Amino acid sequence: MSRRPLLHRLDPASVIVFRALQLGDMLCAVPALRALRTALPQAHIALVGLPWAQQQFADRFKAYVDEFIAFPGHPLLPEQPVRHEELTGFYTGLCQRRFDLALQLHGSGEVSNDIVSGFGAGAMAGFCRGDAITRERTALFRYPETGTEPERLLLLIEQLGAGAATAAAGTQLEFPLSRQDEDELAASGVARGLEPGRYICIHPGARHRDKCWPPRHFAELGDRLASEFGLKVVLTGSVKEADLTAEVAQHMQQTPVDAAAPISIGAMAALMRDACLLLCNDTGVSHIAAGLRLKSVVIFSKADIARWAPLDRHTHRCIWDPGAERASVVLQHARALLAGTAPSRQRTVGMWPYW
Repeated sequence: MSRRPLLHRLDPASVIVFRALQLGDMLCAVPALRALRTALPQAHIALVGLPWAQQQFADRFKAYVDEFIAFPGHPLLPEQPVRHEELTGFYTGLCQRRFDLALQLHGSGEVSNDIVSGFGAGAMAGFCRGDAITRERTALFRYPETGTEPERLLLLIEQLGAGAATAAAGTQLEFPLSRQDEDELAASGVARGLEPGRYICIHPGARHRDKCWPPRHFAELGDRLASEFGLKVVLTGSVKEADLTAEVAQHMQQTPVDAAAPISIGAMAALMRDACLLLCNDTGVSHIAAGLRLKSVVIFSKADIARWAPLDRHTHRCIWDPGAERASVVLQHARALLAGTAPSRQRTVGMWPYW
């Protein structure tokens, strides 16, 4: 007799989810969290993540996450230094709470499955390498090597027995804005004088600088689009990326608004919300654009484009350009999005269009 799916057997009242990653990776998990909430509307769902995600992710997605717990790190995970003095209290506290289900949404499981097994939950689920492991209190499914990141994570929720919930929840990303985001943007003054729908945002930075397209290319495209469409150019970035936005501005003939300022992710998203286009590298803001339904051109140079490109390949044009040699293609698709036209040429990888 085949074993019933784990969620059907457990009907858990409490779930602890592990995904301790950066912004773009977290936003890709929103459809899975939405499906989990749809499947378990009354359950208490706690998220274990990097400390930054308390305000800028968990609080933003309160419809899906009831509680946030900061992860103190692990020696084999590169996202943050390990806070060794907090490890004992972290694991002891979680074990004492006895969550009904621990859900590993952190990847293929080589390191993260051991971490999640230490949470002391009554049952555990996630992905693994190799053959699937299905026991009375454990469900580890073979990690999918194809599909976008949101689709891979949704597959896990579906395999746990929530197929109807995953279908109802859908694959779309979200980025809800709060009154606090709006107030912070207004107080910063960076949007003063900007007319909604009459500016484009250029985000030249990324967490890893070796993923960044040359600032001169961003500057040239900004000038061309501003001139052709009568638009203002707004340069966005964190304080750490102010050198990049300054370099783009230096190369431009037009005078852009340099909005690299000490504002939060949410305030920057509020600024982007009223733009008509985003030009960026493969980084977290590309997923913010997907959540805001903001048209974008995303330049890839290193990451797996089939995994990390947005699902809507018409609204979000993803250009593979590791040698920074395809500025004309980026310009072509930026023009097409601003003019509302279809692309004139495309190259296909599998069933998905890339350029």
